[in-house]
Amino acid sequence: MALDVTLRGIPLWLLREYIEELGAQVRDDGVLYSDGWQARLTQVEDFQVGSLKVGQVRLELDGEAASLAAVRPKLEKKLHRAGG
Repeated sequence: MALDVTLRGIPLWLLREYIEELGAQVRDDGVLYSDGWQARLTQVEDFQVGSLKVGQVRLELDGEAASLAAVRPKLEKKLHRAGG
C-alpha cells in the first residue's frame, strides 16, 4: 500500500518534523522510516498562480497496510490543524 501526494503550503522541514513526531527516524539516505512504513520527502517546484508562488513538497509514504492505516490519520490531523 502506498500514498504519493504533493502538499502545498507546508515547508519540507516542518513536514519532516511532523513525520519524526510520529516515530520515524532519518536514515543516511534521507528516507524516514518506522516500524512497517517509510516516507520520502522531496522539495518540488513552487506552485504558481499569476505572481503568487506557494511551496510544494512531495510525500511518498509506503509500507504495510496496517501500519499505514495507523499512521495516516495521525499525519492528516497534523496537516489539518491550524498553526501546524
